[in-house]
Amino acid sequence: MIPQALKQELLHRVKEAITPREAAVDVMKALQQHYGWLTDEAVGEAADVLGLSPLQVEELATFYEMIYRRPVGRTVIHVCDSISCWAMGGETLLKQLEQRLNVSAGGTTDDGSITLVPCSCLGNCGDGPALMIGDRLYGPVSMEKAEQIISGLPSAP
Repeated sequence: MIPQALKQELLHRVKEAITPREAAVDVMKALQQHYGWLTDEAVGEAADVLGLSPLQVEELATFYEMIYRRPVGRTVIHVCDSISCWAMGGETLLKQLEQRLNVSAGGTTDDGSITLVPCSCLGNCGDGPALMIGDRLYGPVSMEKAEQIISGLPSAP
């Protein structure tokens, strides 16, 4: 159950939006931050706050790659899988990260510290290949730069 203060904040966000759906991503991200991922309970709470059905929230949640419907590591690395990044070495970067972290794309390291997620586009096409950790965007990323980034993570394996 979400704390009352968070619920009030989310209700305020919905009230300020033109339509409840406009606030849906913000609400889901806030609940994801609270729980660590968007649990089934959080889907129901989001539906309640947004005035939508749980199915409508589920549809939105599964559309957005940065809304996690299953547990993830403490750090999530999104690797851009767009054609621009792919052409600039994104596929190779993803394979190298899989080897470095000993995890398949979409998976989480054994210690639960890092989840590696390919995503359709990070909107950084001019600086591909790109990756994103939290709200920070990196690019262009060589494997050497990726190693520096990973080594600087508090949960680096």
